[in-house]
Amino acid sequence: MVDEKKIEEEKKEENILAEEVIDIPEEEVKDSSDFAKTSTDDVKKESRKFFKRVAKHENREEEYLFGWKRCMADFENYKKRQMESQKSIGEYLKEDSALQILPVIDNFRSATEHIPPEQKEVPWVVGIMYIQKQLEDILKENGVIEIPVKVGDEFDPNLHEAIANNEKKENSEEESEKKELENKIKKVVLRGYRLGEKVIRAARVIVG
Repeated sequence: MVDEKKIEEEKKEENILAEEVIDIPEEEVKDSSDFAKTSTDDVKKESRKFFKRVAKHENREEEYLFGWKRCMADFENYKKRQMESQKSIGEYLKEDSALQILPVIDNFRSATEHIPPEQKEVPWVVGIMYIQKQLEDILKENGVIEIPVKVGDEFDPNLHEAIANNEKKENSEEESEKKELENKIKKVVLRGYRLGEKVIRAARVIVG
């Protein structure tokens, strides 16, 4: 009997415990759901903010990279302009020096062309001709080249400068001959020179 009573008492205690199980109010359950939903929204919102910041930084990086490339391009262009400027200055100095030397060479040629053949081996004549050649070599070393021209060549206004011919024709036969040779070089008065592709002094010629 004691055992049965004890068993019944234990069953009653179990029933009481079952009835006393905590009953979560609906409000609390709802609050918990709202909290979960709010937390998810916050995470999404923060994620959007994060990705916006990342995109903003990426845009800045692209801007910085573009600016750097533009600066490098500007610097390269500056170096090219400086090199071209230095080259132009160098060419100008060469041209200026050549134009100062050429009259001296012209005078040497005028002097040596009229020396009698028997005197060309005289020491002082040899010395003059040596100096003349030295000056001509200096011009060649600096890219100054003589423009080839000879009697009978076609007159080219890009390379030649025609000067007046004071000789008078005496009859119609000579006049017709003049027309035939109208564009031919009759005499070279002064040699012409070029620096690279630029003509720095046109050859002075008489056209027939």
